[in-house]
Amino acid sequence: MNLAFRPAILDEPSSRDLMDRALDPHLLVGMPHLTPHGLSETWLMKELGHRHWLMLARDLGMDDADFRTVDGEQAYAAICATSLCEARLECVRANSILTIRSELSTVSRTQIATSHDLFAEGSKIGRVELISAFVRREIHGCNHSLARAAVLTSEAAPYKFNQLAKTAADIRNLRIATYWGLPVTAKEPLRSFRYDPAVSQEFNGAGLFYFAEFQALAERALDAWLPEREPLKRRDVFFLGNIERSEGLIFDLVAASDNGDVFNGQIRRQSGDVIAKLFMSSKELP
Repeated sequence: MNLAFRPAILDEPSSRDLMDRALDPHLLVGMPHLTPHGLSETWLMKELGHRHWLMLARDLGMDDADFRTVDGEQAYAAICATSLCEARLECVRANSILTIRSELSTVSRTQIATSHDLFAEGSKIGRVELISAFVRREIHGCNHSLARAAVLTSEAAPYKFNQLAKTAADIRNLRIATYWGLPVTAKEPLRSFRYDPAVSQEFNGAGLFYFAEFQALAERALDAWLPEREPLKRRDVFFLGNIERSEGLIFDLVAASDNGDVFNGQIRRQSGDVIAKLFMSSKELP
């Protein structure tokens, strides 16, 4: 007699359970997380962006990160500024245990900040800060039409002053002329690098050019121009817009310090509209 056995059906965890698992502070490092120079900055930014959104959803009492406007339309917690400092990513290797200690704070009615202290091999290897604001497309399918959006929130938390958010606003509104001793803008770039993004690789599930790919584009240009430069210690990125799927991008080297250890770059559309400002340093800055 043949006996047929039905496989056991395991209960699927809830989305809320999986959010908690995704926010576990410890991660075993393997090849997907690495480059020949240590921990991948692009992977790290994607991971911390994911944690930022999950932390925000959890703080709002949501079961997943499906953000909606007050009228029920899709909204996105768009990253508007990032800062990586004290970076020692070259210290991370395969089978290292990466520990991420994260905190969330409310910057304003529309902005949230998360900070992430990174540890590996028994020491600190960096700190990352992310600032986000809720946005929606004012024109369906048009990435140029992103605008701030009101989203249903939980009880308001006390606002906490955030220097990165203030600097982002100052740069966006042209209130400062220099940053890290370099001019924020320049009439003519020192060098320019043209790049055509791949939709299947560098756009996210919302159809937007992914925020982590902005710094990756800057690295492509600097690797082509300065392949022997010192490892990065600090990078601040300020986001000013996005692109359509058919658009190419240009990275401009706007300015560099006399000894070549601090750089200012910008990413612009082919039309000339600047969509990001990036400041990079191979030395620690105050």
